[in-house]
Amino acid sequence: MYDLQAAVTQAIGLVAAGDPTLAQIVLLSLRVSLTAVLLAALVGLPLGALLAVARFPGRGAVVAFLNALMGLPPVVAGLLIYLLLSRAGPLGSLGLLFTPTAMVIAQAVLVAPILAALTRQVLEGMWEEYAEQLRSFGAGPARAVPTLLWDGRFALLTVLLAGFGRASAEVGAVMIVGGNIEGFTRVMTTAIALETSKGDLPLALALGLVLMAIVLAVNALAQGLRERGLRLA
Repeated sequence: MYDLQAAVTQAIGLVAAGDPTLAQIVLLSLRVSLTAVLLAALVGLPLGALLAVARFPGRGAVVAFLNALMGLPPVVAGLLIYLLLSRAGPLGSLGLLFTPTAMVIAQAVLVAPILAALTRQVLEGMWEEYAEQLRSFGAGPARAVPTLLWDGRFALLTVLLAGFGRASAEVGAVMIVGGNIEGFTRVMTTAIALETSKGDLPLALALGLVLMAIVLAVNALAQGLRERGLRLA
């Protein structure tokens, strides 16, 4: 066991020295989370924009369901994906379970509803403002979606950053489908949980420091983009 002061000192030393184990875990975490957010954005942003402009029977139920998915427990999402990718599951033949790809899928499933719901909230107000003008140019809801996505790009960047923050902090789902295999599927959150349980506080604290630095940087970037968007508006 480490005393706290010694653990913090060693953790800072690991970060400053660019410890190879630490660097490998951090780089894998960033690769998995960024890929997951990209995939989620390809689904979530257009879906949210479409819900912002479209009016159809049952739209309220779809919006309510989407909002409910924002609170989907990660372990439940991880379990469902595990069942899909396991040998007995419909996608078991792909051999994706306990790979970084499975972790990307898990994070994308968790992030996509968040991106879609936030995008709808951001663009709904813009649609109310621009709807009449866009209709005068003959643009229906489907043709208005790309226009709104472009005009709301600065606000949507903050949405993407929020999705990245959610993905990078995920632990339950990625541990279920990734297995937390050293050197292969071990990311920051799962490594922190494991190293803490083992009593290896320096590595756990070092990973925690890096994760907090990433979260703070993401929030600072989101705030800067929000202010820039307001100035341009």
